[in-house]
Amino acid sequence: MPNRLADERDALTQQLDFHRATLLRKLEGLEAEPLRRPMTPSGLSLLGLVKHLAETEHGWFVKIYAGLAESDLFPTDGDPDADFRVGPDETADVVVGQYLRTCERARAVVAAGELDDVVTTPSGAEANLRAILVHMIQETARHNGHADIIRESLDGTTGH
Repeated sequence: MPNRLADERDALTQQLDFHRATLLRKLEGLEAEPLRRPMTPSGLSLLGLVKHLAETEHGWFVKIYAGLAESDLFPTDGDPDADFRVGPDETADVVVGQYLRTCERARAVVAAGELDDVVTTPSGAEANLRAILVHMIQETARHNGHADIIRESLDGTTGH
């Protein structure tokens, strides 16, 4: 649980870590098939949410904020929603492992930066590290809501 008396930096990073951990708790106790089972007409699955958030963290923290010229974590073949879909060769261990490594890398990038550091996004807009952290908190929290609904639909599990 995040410290409710934390300073701004710690409050932001603790909130993001809280939501990262919440996402992973939604996977607990599920076998491979339910983790990858499409639960919406668009094909959304729990593992697809993890894959998308790994790619999103990589994009915002590593590519945009740190400015590293790296390729995407997962091939997209020009499909803008490819990071939500889990391929037949992408196991839970692979996708969750990539998410965990990406989150660790993002923590290191954030720890080395200042909240007021400004970068230019691919769209040409400017953003500071503070705004990127807030964006990732809302992005992860929003997808945790999707994960809540998917998990309840799979086996009735609620909460966490």
